Amino acid sequence: MRRKYKLKLTAWQILALGYLLVILIGAIALSLPFATKEGEDTTFLGAFFTSTSATCVTGLVVYDTNTHWSIFGQVVLLLLIQTGGLGFMTFVTLLFQTFGKRLGLRDKKILMLSAGEEKQNNLRRLFRRLLVGAFAFEFIGAVLLSLRFIQDFGWGRGVYYSVWHSVSAFCNAGFDLMGGVFSAEKFVSFTRYATDPLVSLTLAFLIIFGGLGFCVWDDLLECKLRLKKAKLHTKIVLSVTVVLLLVATLLFLFFERNNTSFENYSFGEKLLVAFFNATTPRTAGFNTVDYATVSDGSYLLTVILMFIGGSSASTAGGIKVTTFFVILMGIVTTFRDKRDIEIGKRRIANSLMRQALAIFVSCLFIVLIATLAICSIEADNEIATFQAVLFETTSAMGTVGLSLSLTPTLSVPSQIIVIALMYAGRVGVLTIGLAFGEKKDYSEIKKPVENILIG
Repeated sequence: MRRKYKLKLTAWQILALGYLLVILIGAIALSLPFATKEGEDTTFLGAFFTSTSATCVTGLVVYDTNTHWSIFGQVVLLLLIQTGGLGFMTFVTLLFQTFGKRLGLRDKKILMLSAGEEKQNNLRRLFRRLLVGAFAFEFIGAVLLSLRFIQDFGWGRGVYYSVWHSVSAFCNAGFDLMGGVFSAEKFVSFTRYATDPLVSLTLAFLIIFGGLGFCVWDDLLECKLRLKKAKLHTKIVLSVTVVLLLVATLLFLFFERNNTSFENYSFGEKLLVAFFNATTPRTAGFNTVDYATVSDGSYLLTVILMFIGGSSASTAGGIKVTTFFVILMGIVTTFRDKRDIEIGKRRIANSLMRQALAIFVSCLFIVLIATLAICSIEADNEIATFQAVLFETTSAMGTVGLSLSLTPTLSVPSQIIVIALMYAGRVGVLTIGLAFGEKKDYSEIKKPVENILIG
């Protein structure tokens, strides 16, 4: 008798492979002839790159979104952005509920990992609030943007642009339809609206709310916005987010004080541009200034913000603000010669510190190795300077989407490296590590301890 073998995938493997499946479906759809505008050609690698960027809500593109893709292609991109932003498991849950099917324990475990929820009995409530909250934010954002876009583009196009960019902003995707609209120039993003408070602030706050995380929304609703009763995770996310935004805004304002492109701006307009530049690297990818013209200080600050990213279980990427905070607190604890990381009346488990360091070091090594590889591959590419490549790889790993105009000029090997970075940045290096390297250790024997010199 032949034995039937069932392929048993872990929850981590299903999460990792699920994103790959969505990317592949998107690439096939974008490869269809009617996905591009007349006269435009799309290679499968170009479609795969774009699908990866949309599903991983990054925003790096080899083709200008508005001038290359047809309405069908743009709608496919929007669906990929929405799926990637909210998480493909969210849509799996929605389909199950639509067809009246119940989720098993294994399915619930995967959903818990995807959403960052600790209790199974909270899943239904969390996903209901997630969907309602996401669509509510996107609807409000679309209404606000329509006040400007209907005026600029008319009713039909104005409403379409409003909805499209509201979804892209909330999902921290960074895709835009502004190329070739006001001039023949491509890849311009929102530079025309740099000093428009309605557009800039609407996009900025959509990015911020999307990057806070679904667990933070749920906790704020549970404690009725009384922060004293909120979980420690929520307090850390909100506090670090506010500090990063304030500090980054002031630093951008200071670094760009002599920027010639800002000479005709009032102080209020400069403050608006600085705030937007402090917001979009975490991790949206829209820009209202040409990053090729910014100072070295602003360049380095942007790279740091892209690397940090937003909150866990959100639409944002990066190593996450909680990872950044835990590492900082670990440094403080070490310098104070204390054993445990204490925050207020709570103590953080040492295992979280190990995970935070693993994520930080892994992402840093991946970015540096990818930068080294692309620099060697693109040695004959005049645009591929070290600054541009480091900016590109950090942007891809942080699923940001900002670029120094390097993406369209990359060769095939470099594009494949960037695709891998975007995938790793969205799925998470910890998820990938657990998915393809998870091994249970049943041994109770511990090896002897020996000290080594550190520092």
